[in-house]
Amino acid sequence: MRREGFPPDNFTFTSVLSTLALVADRETHCRQLHCAVVKSGTGLVTSVVNALISVYVKCASSPLMSSSLSMGAARKLFDEMPMRDELTWTTIITGYVRNWDLDTPRRVFEGMEEKLVFAWNAMISGYVHNGFVSEALEMFMRMNLSGIKLDEFTYTSILSACASAGLFLFGKQVHAYILQMGDKLSRDFSLSVDNALITLHWKCGKVDEARMIFNNMPVRDLVSWNAILSTYVSAGRINEAKSFFIEMPERNLLTWTVIISGMAQNGLGEEGLKLFHQMKLEGLKPCDYAFAGAISSCAVLAALEHGRQLHAQLVRLGFDSSLSAGNALITMYARCGVVEAAHCLFLTMPFVDSVSWNAMIAALGQHGHGAQALELFEQMLEEEILPDRITFLTVLSACSHAGLANQGRSYFDAMYGLYGIRPDEDHYARLIDLLCRAGKFSEAEDAIQRLPFEPGVPIWEALLGGCRIHGNVDLGVQAAERLLELRPQHDGTYILLSNMYADVARWDDMAKVRKLMRDRGVKKEPGCSWVEVENKVHVFLVDDTAHPEVQAVYNYLEELGMKMRELGYVPDTKYALHDVGSNKKQHSLSTHSEKLAVVLGLLKLPRGATVRVFKNLRICGDCHNAFKVMSKVVERDIVVRDGKRFHHFRNGECSCGNYWRNLGVMLHKAAGRGTSQRKKLLSQLSMALVAIDTVVSGILHDMVDDTCDSLDSIEREFGDDVAKLVAGVSRLSYVIRFVIASQTMPISVNPLVTRDLDIVGPIWLLWRHQRINMSHGTLGHEELLWRHQRVNMSHGTLGHEEANNLRVMLQGMVDDPCVVLIKLDEILHNMRTM
Repeated sequence: MRREGFPPDNFTFTSVLSTLALVADRETHCRQLHCAVVKSGTGLVTSVVNALISVYVKCASSPLMSSSLSMGAARKLFDEMPMRDELTWTTIITGYVRNWDLDTPRRVFEGMEEKLVFAWNAMISGYVHNGFVSEALEMFMRMNLSGIKLDEFTYTSILSACASAGLFLFGKQVHAYILQMGDKLSRDFSLSVDNALITLHWKCGKVDEARMIFNNMPVRDLVSWNAILSTYVSAGRINEAKSFFIEMPERNLLTWTVIISGMAQNGLGEEGLKLFHQMKLEGLKPCDYAFAGAISSCAVLAALEHGRQLHAQLVRLGFDSSLSAGNALITMYARCGVVEAAHCLFLTMPFVDSVSWNAMIAALGQHGHGAQALELFEQMLEEEILPDRITFLTVLSACSHAGLANQGRSYFDAMYGLYGIRPDEDHYARLIDLLCRAGKFSEAEDAIQRLPFEPGVPIWEALLGGCRIHGNVDLGVQAAERLLELRPQHDGTYILLSNMYADVARWDDMAKVRKLMRDRGVKKEPGCSWVEVENKVHVFLVDDTAHPEVQAVYNYLEELGMKMRELGYVPDTKYALHDVGSNKKQHSLSTHSEKLAVVLGLLKLPRGATVRVFKNLRICGDCHNAFKVMSKVVERDIVVRDGKRFHHFRNGECSCGNYWRNLGVMLHKAAGRGTSQRKKLLSQLSMALVAIDTVVSGILHDMVDDTCDSLDSIEREFGDDVAKLVAGVSRLSYVIRFVIASQTMPISVNPLVTRDLDIVGPIWLLWRHQRINMSHGTLGHEELLWRHQRVNMSHGTLGHEEANNLRVMLQGMVDDPCVVLIKLDEILHNMRTM
């Protein structure tokens, strides 16, 4: 046009600038046309300046430009205009609001001589979208009192504010005011307001009322249908959501995203993935939110390979920088047992929010890295990201899994004291779980009595779970009774209670619980485990015979069992919760579903590949001990995710640190008992000490002379392995001695009791002041003088039969052997094979 010699006029510039406002994202775009406008002499025409202000406002939202500079240029044009119209005021106010500035547009608004409806709506909408609900309500009431006619934009904005803040009664009042208008409502007015009312009702938990509004709508659009679909999904009524989805006359990308995410949120990962693929078959290209829903479905299924494929598609389509997809990937990798990948992704994300931090803290906590989870939380605070209620749930869970009771209690107290977050029932349940796992039942009971509400199912479940771990039957029965009142059809309560009775051989009580379960028609959820091999998921049940390769699995398991026994593994029949013979108990333990799944993974996966197995229920203690030894035998990493957490087995150790099986748990248990029971347990520990010292005497009989009174001398004489073994025996011995000597001191406040066995002093602590009397096989130490029959030795090794006899003897001595027996089993068998 300009080349042909036609000069642009105000209409030309208005059209060009309006088009530029749709695509402008660089300062040069604005400056060039601004100069052309000034040169043409149209810089005072209202329509042209309005269009130019709109261009600057659009550029202010671009990440390539400075928001303050662009809005400054727009404000300069606004201030210099000789005449302004409604569009002028609307553009400048909306521009500030969209760039997160509410103070400046408020001053502009208050400076208006005549405040028209569009200005009121712009301010109300700005406050709503930025979360300032009280300011929005105050502006709405001022508008109404000023006699300004309210339109559909006003009502939809204020109803959205009520929905966001949960102000259902206020929203109902607004609805009543709308109904008074009667037949004066236009079709567009009714549609937009009805959609806002649906959102208000479902966000306030009124699902059926929301559906009633939908049914009575004279006209509906896709927004209406999507709103009801979101209502059912958010309420967890997933079957109704699926039926409604099928009925929908049309669907868009949002529709598919909502239903896919809903399936994942409700544990239906397989259906979520099917819908994702169906969406692509119908020609819709998934956005990053749809990918996030599909990735969450993979997390539910623990489908690692499928999740990796979706991750690759994200990168190929350019969605790898998406925040929602990144957060879903962190959770997916963590739930699939690859916490390293989750951490790497977290560190490389271009932008993270509180959801990202929460997901990573939860991942570390679930995988047994409690200290790292707390370090990440402290780093989050240093980054000035405020924690929310979800953050504290993840932190408390991490403390609970790692046994960090004091730190967890401190974080719980800081929730309201430092951050003003009032704990709800989930937080109190985490606190009770934390205290119970640490054996602090008196503190847990006190916390329950001080609850600001009536304790519900999560509280009693946490208490019952802790009682099961520590064998606190009396308190566990009380918790179970409350649970059976609140939720009589849930199988978990019956199972925990019956297992707790079985732990202490109260078989009659266990039978009564099982009978009550049958009488009430409650069926136990069957335990199953699964492993992914060559893109196929293999599922096993206990004592499985249906899998086509089950015989090969049993054969290899038997072969592994022989090698494991050589390293000291003995099946712990305590976890065979049936009143049957020892052989049958050992057989039942060998057919647990998680063992079968792990062995199949060892058979089928490439050599050196990590075996990842998932179980719907909690892993049993015997399987836990078996996998530790198995990881050492096969020299492979084994990862097991049960219903509570992850366990990473490597070279004979587990990432959980054996917290729920360690000696500290046993000592906490002793501290929580009555005086007579505590003395009885300490007496039994004393007898266990005699057995340990007897073993030390015999194994060192042909090895150690009177000059070998330190680890250094033993290491010089016999090597590092023997020195470490002897040190391990003496450390365990020293801790038990300390407990015996502390009968008059509360164990729970003694700092040495919870100390790690690896930092207790060397072997000279065992032989301090007096040597072990090797020739007579008696122990002379402090005031503990014991006479006992020596365990026969042959060439410095402990015979297999004698080792088994000693283990059986110790099982009779200690009513809850915990790690003492486990440690002794390891020690005895290591000595036998040394």
